[in-house]
Amino acid sequence: MTSDVQPTGGRPADGPSAGTPDAAAAQAAPPVRRLPVTDVSLVVLIGTSGSGKSTFAREHFLPTQVVSSDFCRGVVADDENDQSASADAFDVLHYIVGKRLAAGRLTVVDATNVQPESRRQLVQIARDHDVLPIAIVLDVPASVCAERNRHRPDRQLPDHVIPRQQRELRRSLRGLEREGFRKVHILRGEAEIAAAEVVPEKRFNDLRHLTGPFDIVGDIHGCRSELETLLARLGYTVARDDAGRAVDAVHPEGRTAVFVGDLVDRGPDTPGVLRLVMGMVAAGHAICVPGNHENKLGRHMDGRKVTVSHGLRESIDQLAGESEEFRAEVRAFMRGLVSHYLLDGGALVVCHAGLPEKYHGRNSGRVRSHALYGDTTGETDEYGLPVRYPWAEEYRGKALVVYGHTPTPTASFVNNTICLDTGCVFGGSLTALRYPERELVSVPAEQEWYAPVRPLHTDAPGGREGRPLDLGDVAGRRIVETAHHGRISVREENAAAALEVMSRFALDPRLLAYLPPTMAPSATSRRDGYLEHPEEAFFAYRHDGVQQVVCEEKHMGSRAVVLVARDEVALEKRFGIAGPGAIWTRTGRAFLGDAELTGAVLDRVRSAAERAGLFADLDTDWLLLDAELMPWSLKAAELLRRQYAAVGAAAGAALPDVLEALERAAGRGLDVAHLTARQRQRAADAEAFTAAYRRYCWPTEGLDGIRLAPFQLLAAEGANLAVLPHDRHLEWIDRLVAADDPAAPILRRTGRLLVDTADKASVAAGIAWWEELTAAGGEGMVVKPLASLVRDAGGRLVQPGVKVRGREYLRIIYGPDYTEYLDQLRQRFLGHKRSLALREYALGLEALDRLAAGEPLWRVHEPVFAVLALESEPVDPRL
Repeated sequence: MTSDVQPTGGRPADGPSAGTPDAAAAQAAPPVRRLPVTDVSLVVLIGTSGSGKSTFAREHFLPTQVVSSDFCRGVVADDENDQSASADAFDVLHYIVGKRLAAGRLTVVDATNVQPESRRQLVQIARDHDVLPIAIVLDVPASVCAERNRHRPDRQLPDHVIPRQQRELRRSLRGLEREGFRKVHILRGEAEIAAAEVVPEKRFNDLRHLTGPFDIVGDIHGCRSELETLLARLGYTVARDDAGRAVDAVHPEGRTAVFVGDLVDRGPDTPGVLRLVMGMVAAGHAICVPGNHENKLGRHMDGRKVTVSHGLRESIDQLAGESEEFRAEVRAFMRGLVSHYLLDGGALVVCHAGLPEKYHGRNSGRVRSHALYGDTTGETDEYGLPVRYPWAEEYRGKALVVYGHTPTPTASFVNNTICLDTGCVFGGSLTALRYPERELVSVPAEQEWYAPVRPLHTDAPGGREGRPLDLGDVAGRRIVETAHHGRISVREENAAAALEVMSRFALDPRLLAYLPPTMAPSATSRRDGYLEHPEEAFFAYRHDGVQQVVCEEKHMGSRAVVLVARDEVALEKRFGIAGPGAIWTRTGRAFLGDAELTGAVLDRVRSAAERAGLFADLDTDWLLLDAELMPWSLKAAELLRRQYAAVGAAAGAALPDVLEALERAAGRGLDVAHLTARQRQRAADAEAFTAAYRRYCWPTEGLDGIRLAPFQLLAAEGANLAVLPHDRHLEWIDRLVAADDPAAPILRRTGRLLVDTADKASVAAGIAWWEELTAAGGEGMVVKPLASLVRDAGGRLVQPGVKVRGREYLRIIYGPDYTEYLDQLRQRFLGHKRSLALREYALGLEALDRLAAGEPLWRVHEPVFAVLALESEPVDPRL
């Protein structure tokens, strides 16, 4: 029960003079009762019928905040006084209360609530939603309540009701706190109720008014020297007492340090860390949340029985050498720590062990427990330690959650969360996050101060980030959340096929940061003799509201992704594997089986990028490029021999004999003119087919004959470049190609033409350019929105590009005589292919976003693997 708050100060200058009737009345009036009410809580009004609860609610709360049992009776029975409907009415009341509390809204229950059972249900609802239940009791004499009820024509209660409610109220008054109410305000009599004032009170964890900037520091565990070094690197000036001990730290730009807990235990100087952090908090230069180690040390210092383990002995021994005054300050400091804080308007949440969104800003033992200890699966690992429940992998909240508790080799963002415990006391590093810059700053540990039970990192892929790849990440049916296309599902059978390819043939997953998406063709053309034509591509983009498109030459090779490093150290630093880089196919396989040849190609790309200034301009030590590697025969030699050359050879062997036989038959007077013409056309088609695929084949020896045509810079350190306009990419590519060795160039420029889809002349120029390319034997072109990432008027993602292939090239795809069956081929269904292209495109962007954000390998690998899995979906391979 709260105590009365007496008004302070003297009589107001304009108040009544002493001795007057007004002054006497003022002196007789009861003092103002201020009733603190937490801004997100459940307020339960308690009082007999006629005690004035509804009037009190109207005077002190918004109408939308009040949920009345009378109103709910009216909802279910069309009569607020129908007591037979009370059960259903309270079901409705409890449902509304639950929904409001789930939304984080102050809620007031206007009902008698004099019976313990009715209050018990409300307290449980408050607990279920982790808010404080607050009781406001209106204790009014029974005679007053009876008189008020007699003057209510809509309600006439039997004489025994009010005395019974009064008895129930009396029995309840002393036990409300035991029932679970965190605050109890009892107002006795009409005058005290009239003098009451409800005072909104912020939650202790609500620091949304503090907007930073902040420097959030991970688990310190007694590493005072590393903390001082980190603060200095962050720009703080450390203040010292007469004994030279650090007692405060100030940033010249007014930044505030935020400590995520676990200041104590294991390390060499727990008192030094506490002295510095406590000084910063007291001076207003820092805020701090508790860790599980503070919780345990505090209980020990309060004389409670705890198990001395996990480094607690070091803190006990070190604090034994401090004064009793200092130990008392430590106890008070730890008692006053709040489980978590909401900062920067709610955009930032800081706690020790992480916190799901439903707990943000809430107050309960469950919330505090999760903030201190996190959650576990109930299992233990091979080291006997509890397996942490991966709440961050499921987190989808808007607030950035910064926490510690679980040591990881490096800090990385996962679903808008980041763990800053990088194991300083275990010989790792002490890490801080600059907010809102999202910049990580670390200092290495001076030594291993405490041997970890579980190694800080392993050699498995992803192990250096503390989360090795796991079969469970990819097996079975999967749902991948993407920023640009929502949730994308992967069928179990497709995941199994991808796992087979990935595990047997693909590159090391640490390098495999991206797989290019499939590309849909343009809509089927109705032009005579054509299956595909540019006018359909231009019309489709114009229909989607895309006016500016870029037409890019489609090269005669195979899709290749190129990861090139400035030096081997750069690749080791970012990807965990030393080397010059890698080149891989659309299915993640190494493009060139020869490591020496791969290195030679990468060296040429690296040299050109260095001379072109791309590394410097993009402030990166590595580049990821999308490209075409030529000739086609470099990758598909076996396919050419078995599938294409065999067709041409068979036609070349059989058709001359057929024609010769037909000519002899004609010489004997047989009417075979139509059949002869048909076979001559087949021979011409076969010759055209052979000529078509031969354009994509030429001999190579070493670098001689190899051509690489990059057309997009996908990513660099900290940046997803794939979302930038295509003209920007082509400008970079032109610089790269121009910087190649002019004596023996291997880099090839990508031809392009800008087209305005709303301008007939521009469209005609685009068609003419395509006709020129294909007439010269080119494959065709790809039409892309110039702005790259585009949505239509309905907010749907627009195709990132469509291919328009030439008439002769399509012979390779559909067969030598495909032009004779155009009517049948025009029945092709493109919907599945387009859907697949959009899903794979979104997954590719998601992988690049995660790579740019520095997320761990398993997070980048998830959408990359999904792209490969989607490639197993049944779709016409000719599209």
